[in-house]
Amino acid sequence: MIPKGAWPAPAKLNLMLRVVGRRNDGYHRLQTVFQFIDLADSLYIDVHDDGTVRRIGGPAGVDEDDDLVVRAARLLQHATGSRLGARVRLDKQIPVGAGLGGGSSDAATTLVALNHLWRCGLDARRLAQLGLQLGADVPIFVHGRAAWAEGVGETLTDVDLPTPVYLVLKPPVHVSTGKVFQDPELTRNSRRITIRDFLGGERGNDCLAVVRKRYPDVAHAFDWLDRHAPARLTGTGACVFAEIRSRTDAEVLLTQLPAGVEGFVTQGVNRSPLLDGPR
Repeated sequence: MIPKGAWPAPAKLNLMLRVVGRRNDGYHRLQTVFQFIDLADSLYIDVHDDGTVRRIGGPAGVDEDDDLVVRAARLLQHATGSRLGARVRLDKQIPVGAGLGGGSSDAATTLVALNHLWRCGLDARRLAQLGLQLGADVPIFVHGRAAWAEGVGETLTDVDLPTPVYLVLKPPVHVSTGKVFQDPELTRNSRRITIRDFLGGERGNDCLAVVRKRYPDVAHAFDWLDRHAPARLTGTGACVFAEIRSRTDAEVLLTQLPAGVEGFVTQGVNRSPLLDGPR
């Protein structure tokens, strides 16, 4: 539930992930499918006329100047010449380092919200281009619709997906996306597939083998979940997830989690609540 007056920043799942090449700049060429879930951070934003951007609170251990919310706001200022400022308070619900896109979603919501509040007048395409400077996942959150993605994740084609109940497990570990993509054992030449292939059952994640090897806690959670339903890794993890037949069944499984593993029950969402603005 998004609180009244808050700008929502939803989480996402990667329903599959293929690494199909590498660019000259070191970024990997991907094919993936993004779907939102009904778990979200909430941003509360007050506009100020002093031109400064400040966060109220913020993620523990993250300096203000490194915070994606602050960086997004300052990037929008620079791109538009806005002389307005803002105070941003973040209510964090999405786990950090989980492959759920929380930081990217917070950045996207900041761009969308301040574009509106500062009356900058940028369209979604331009906001997504700005967002790509902050992270490869930011454009999907600006886009706001479940999508097939290529490039580094910024070339998006809308897809209409089922919206099942998911059980998501969060092992007690923070996965470094950079280290996963730098691992020499990562598959980087998977064949390209089509949306039809995905819909027909191609649901693998090329990062899974590397993540399992580097992070035994993820492998343990994955194997436990896979005994109950076909398990998948979202992004580079750490979260693993599975479609469950009903919310009741998922809630029962949630009571049986292995020691040290957290989890939650959620549902797929094809249209981001951010498209409707603040609650």
